[in-house]
Amino acid sequence: MRHYDFLTAADTDRLFHRAPRPIDTGADLARLAIGLGATLYMPATRPALAQDLSRLAAHGVLSVVACLEDAIGDHEVATAEANLIGQLAGPLPGPAPLVFVRVRTADQIARIAAGLAGQGQLAGFVLPKFGDHCGADFLQQVRAAGERAGRPLLAMPVLETAELAYAESRIQTLLDIRALLEKFADVVLAVRLGATDLAATYGLRRSRDHTVYDIQLLAAVIGDVVNVFGRAEGYSLAVTGPVWEYFSGTERIFKPLLRESPFIEHAERELRGKLIRKDLDGLIREVALDKANGLVGKTVIHPSHVAAVHALSVVTLEEYTDAVDIVGTNAMGGAVASAYRNKMNESKPHTAWARRTLARADAFGVARASTSFVDLLGLQP
Repeated sequence: MRHYDFLTAADTDRLFHRAPRPIDTGADLARLAIGLGATLYMPATRPALAQDLSRLAAHGVLSVVACLEDAIGDHEVATAEANLIGQLAGPLPGPAPLVFVRVRTADQIARIAAGLAGQGQLAGFVLPKFGDHCGADFLQQVRAAGERAGRPLLAMPVLETAELAYAESRIQTLLDIRALLEKFADVVLAVRLGATDLAATYGLRRSRDHTVYDIQLLAAVIGDVVNVFGRAEGYSLAVTGPVWEYFSGTERIFKPLLRESPFIEHAERELRGKLIRKDLDGLIREVALDKANGLVGKTVIHPSHVAAVHALSVVTLEEYTDAVDIVGTNAMGGAVASAYRNKMNESKPHTAWARRTLARADAFGVARASTSFVDLLGLQP
């Protein structure tokens, strides 16, 4: 698997100072989590699921969740399970993304893993409404399923329960979850944020004019989750960005969030209009804030979201240069001016950032100085 592998060698060389590297699915989990990128959710009831997965992989999607939980009706569970197993039991007709299954109950894990009989398409399971009441059972089932399959199967718990939304119980709940996940560190890939369910605790839903960070109740939860799981020292996990729910435009209250000048400079005025019509300017703003707040990747519900998430995951040449300089001078300590002469790089405080940036550079590549995020947003397979 490799991001932007649909580009020709000439286009890769034109756009990237350092091309994305292949992602080893057997590599350490922290690097694999960074490489997930935009994780596309789809209902497991899709009648052409296998063909859809191959089509999406050819269009740059590297991770997919087939959902047996909120994306389908209660009456569809048995049909969806049978469809999922039937579609994934054999080889896909083309390239394959990493496929995770979002289950409803722990017992589904063994049933689905047994039905797929060790087929390589299954990467692991997404565990909804994760907490003390169900967490250990979920994780034991994932580990056991991997042992039976003869290869690791991975888990991504979703943090979305009322105990996490409520201020009086949040921190202790998060600490309890971290202690549990550390016991299963060999199978836990990342934690995902269930912003929709968290907002539902208060009867809220963010509009297309707002990012999740504008909803203070949700922003507080995100801050505490990163506080507990995103620490530079000790046990930590990647925290993925919450879902962006919108994919087609309607009447708007506020001005678009995308500046005109970068699109004009790159002769892409039409692309800006297209992004705004599809409400992708809000997504782009939210992804930028995800990065600033320590989150990686994002849950998405439409293929049109993928290019935006991946474009903003590519490391700029300035970020890369700073990261290389910081790592190179870490042993000596001290602070030096950036090669760009616009900031100070302090080797010890910035080392954790630099290492994470270099890991992101491995997965998504480093853009050339002449490559704008506008160039990357416009890429199509």
